[in-house]
Amino acid sequence: MRALQLIENQNKSRTCSRRGMLRLSAAAGACALLPAPALANVPRQGERRLAFYNLHTGERTAATYWADGSYLTDGLSEINHLLRDFRTGEVRAIDRRLLDLLYALQDTLDTRDPFHVISGYRSPKTNASLASTGRGVAKQSLHMRGMAVDIRLPGQRLGDLRDAAKALRGGGVGYYAGSNFVHVDIGRVRYW
Repeated sequence: MRALQLIENQNKSRTCSRRGMLRLSAAAGACALLPAPALANVPRQGERRLAFYNLHTGERTAATYWADGSYLTDGLSEINHLLRDFRTGEVRAIDRRLLDLLYALQDTLDTRDPFHVISGYRSPKTNASLASTGRGVAKQSLHMRGMAVDIRLPGQRLGDLRDAAKALRGGGVGYYAGSNFVHVDIGRVRYW
């Protein structure tokens, strides 16, 4: 009798394992059907150029940050400077994947108009100060790692900007209609 129970338990275990594998295979297949991020469509030849207007400093730049297969130090430096923490003046390298996401976003929206920047890089000190006010600033914000930007794009409806960013599936997208900006980051895909 005990041997029969052991065999039944082994069979149940195998069934669960087979079922688990079938579920895992189905989930993997479903993921394969999801649209690939539009970042795969970012051109590998030519130039990538972005334009920004910093609402806090009044500064503007239009910089080519990538050309013919290479990131360009001068263009990256211009962008890093414009997206610095305007409160402290601290500059940090903006993650290149974020720039590529913004490039894909402007391409999706068929515009070359400058992104209006509300917030780019934030120093830990600035972020802690903003988080302490309770305005929904994450204590471990990706802004502190140069992986997030808060933007608007004049001439584009805010909802269209949000929808285009979500369609790219390049990271997180936050919609702040009351404050008139969209948060875009290259963290995990999520929406709020």
